[in-house]
Amino acid sequence: MKYVIMIALLLSLTACQGQEKKKDIKKEAPKTESKKKEGSFEVTKTESEWKADLTQEQFDVLRNKATERPFTGEYYKHFEKGVYVCAACGNPLFTSDAKFDSECGWPSFDQAIKGSVIYKHDTSYGMDRTEVMCARCGGHLGHVFDDGPKDTTGERFCTNSVSIEFIPAKK
Repeated sequence: MKYVIMIALLLSLTACQGQEKKKDIKKEAPKTESKKKEGSFEVTKTESEWKADLTQEQFDVLRNKATERPFTGEYYKHFEKGVYVCAACGNPLFTSDAKFDSECGWPSFDQAIKGSVIYKHDTSYGMDRTEVMCARCGGHLGHVFDDGPKDTTGERFCTNSVSIEFIPAKK
């Protein structure tokens, strides 16, 4: 049973990688890749402070780079008008106008709010990807891929629902 779960997790991570290779985002990442060292973010806390402020699942994803199960997140099929912020520090990350349904199992956006995220080359699990983190607290949000909508940026920010919170637009 343990091996079945591990295989399912690896398959879900691979599914989020995308099929098409329009452009190589990881080659672009060094231009904006974080020069910040661990602990040099505007919002810093000890591990015990993060654990006190976040749910266990949020802590696992935001601080330990885990991935929530696909098709289970609160914001996967959420399309109200508003802004998505970092669940750890409240930093505005994505607008609802950037959200689209990629059917990959996680919330997807074609662009982040300028200056809100940082990028890091990620070779974990034998994959070559670009990790996306909150620029304010360094929390892990997900990964960015080059298989997004061709009529916009072509990018797909594959984001964990537990790493973000939604603030509805004022009516």
